[in-house]
Amino acid sequence: MTETAGFWLPVVWALLAATAIFLYICLDGFDLGIGILFLKEKDHDHRNLMVNTVAPVWDGNETWMIFGGAALYGVFPVAYGTILPALYLPVLFMLLALILRGVSFEFRFKSESPMSQFFWDTAFCGGSFVAAFMQGVILGTLVQGIKVENNVFVGSSFDWFSPFALFCGLAVVIGYALLGATWLLWRCEGELHDTMRRVSFGLGALMLVTIALVSIWTPMLHTTYMQHWLAMPQFALVAPVPVAVIVLTGVLFMGLRNPRSHLLPFVATLGLFFLCFSGLGINVWPYIVPPTITIWQASSPPESQTFLLVGTMFLLPLILSYTAYSYYVFRGKMSAGHHYH
Repeated sequence: MTETAGFWLPVVWALLAATAIFLYICLDGFDLGIGILFLKEKDHDHRNLMVNTVAPVWDGNETWMIFGGAALYGVFPVAYGTILPALYLPVLFMLLALILRGVSFEFRFKSESPMSQFFWDTAFCGGSFVAAFMQGVILGTLVQGIKVENNVFVGSSFDWFSPFALFCGLAVVIGYALLGATWLLWRCEGELHDTMRRVSFGLGALMLVTIALVSIWTPMLHTTYMQHWLAMPQFALVAPVPVAVIVLTGVLFMGLRNPRSHLLPFVATLGLFFLCFSGLGINVWPYIVPPTITIWQASSPPESQTFLLVGTMFLLPLILSYTAYSYYVFRGKMSAGHHYH
């Protein structure tokens, strides 16, 4: 019984942590994307409208990141102890950028002079860009592998400063910007809506290029990844992903070409994120610290995992309810034409 629990509990927790991270990507991705696009829009009223579309919901989005980090700390302590030393600087830069972004979000509404408004708008855009870029760098560093000996990180503090990780950072910035543009395409009308439709075409093409390059580059990083593309049964799971990416890309551009299609481009972009996320997950499975430490080697005792799982059964519905309620209130206020701040 204990052996069975020791096998399945890490799998359950890995799925929960992956779900939390993906929900964060979905919910905070368009939020960060709006910030990345912020300085492109010169009209101050349009900028206010851009942030008004996320004002009611953005405070709770980071909850999913905290949940994923807590799962890593409590359930996979070995992974936590090896990943964090390798990623101290990117994580620090990301957190500082999120703080700067939060401060500028509030102060831009209180600034009166044009110079002050431009300063806080620039800070909001810069914080969003750096936070998104560092999230991509963190992901790229994990995928490319962390140097570990005897479950201890033995690499350099600058191992993350590699071509693959930096390119992943750029890819995430492009993806978040597309997510933000398609969100605004759905939630706005008039001139801003038309601008975001035009922007989405270019960002969609760039995202497709980055997906192709990362897909080609990733299997070359480790022999294990290449085996996932060539050996069964992993090949059966990975092979449909590129086909689905092509189909969803077609759906995205069809939605962008149709003036009456407002929601479809956003849904298609979320689908592309899901395919990329699941494709990378299939590549690295079952390693939580590629390419050496599996989820079972990194996990805490089954008793600890069970205790945390019971607590999660009560906590997770609360987080989901809060998120759903925020979006319900947001939808009602937006449909009534309310503005924030």
